[in-house]
Amino acid sequence: MEIDFSTLRPAECYKVLSSLVTPRPIAWVSTMDEAGVVNAAPFSFFNCFGSNPPVLAFAPGNKSPGLPKDTARNIRSNREFVVNMADEALAEKMVETSASLPHGESELEATGLTAAPSSSIAVPRIAEAPVAFECREWATLEIGSNRMVVGTVHHAHLRDGILNPATFHLEHGSFLPVGRMAAPDWYCRTGDQYEIARPS
Repeated sequence: MEIDFSTLRPAECYKVLSSLVTPRPIAWVSTMDEAGVVNAAPFSFFNCFGSNPPVLAFAPGNKSPGLPKDTARNIRSNREFVVNMADEALAEKMVETSASLPHGESELEATGLTAAPSSSIAVPRIAEAPVAFECREWATLEIGSNRMVVGTVHHAHLRDGILNPATFHLEHGSFLPVGRMAAPDWYCRTGDQYEIARPS
C-alpha cells in the first residue's frame, strides 16, 4: 500500500498520521484567559524538542475553520501555559477535558480537578497531575492551517518518587503516563517497558 498525501483531504491526512505515528505523549495544557478562568485541554501532537534551552512544543488545532481553540487564544494573550502529564489514574479525567465547553467555562471545574499555583508564571497547573512543566511561549508557528506552539520550560513540579533527586533518573514504575494511539478513541498504557542498551 502506498499513499500520495497530495491526493488526500486534511481529515484523511490526520487519520493516517494519527494512526501510524504512535504512541504519542499527551500534553495536558492548562492556560488562563483575561478573566482568570483556567482552561485545560489535551493535545497529542506534542513532544520535547531540546534541552538548551529546554523546549516543549504542541499543536492546538482550531475549534472550527479560522477559530482558534481557547488554549491558543489564551497563550496568544498572556504567552504562558503549563504542560501537565496524565498518568493512568487520570486518563479518563484528561479525556473529559477535551469536551467542547463554551468560552469562559473551566474544564477543571467541570471535571472536579484542582488548579494549583505555579512557581514562575501566573497560569495554574493541575494539582492532581504527577508532572507539570511551567512554560512561556517562545513562538507560535503557522504552517498552512496548522499551529505549533513552542515554549521554553522554566519550572517543573513532580510527584515525589518519580525521579531520583541525585541523578534525575526515572524511578521505573513510578510514572506511568498514558499514550495516544489511533483516533478517535485509542490510548495505550506504558507499564510494559523494556531496556535495550545503547552501543558504547
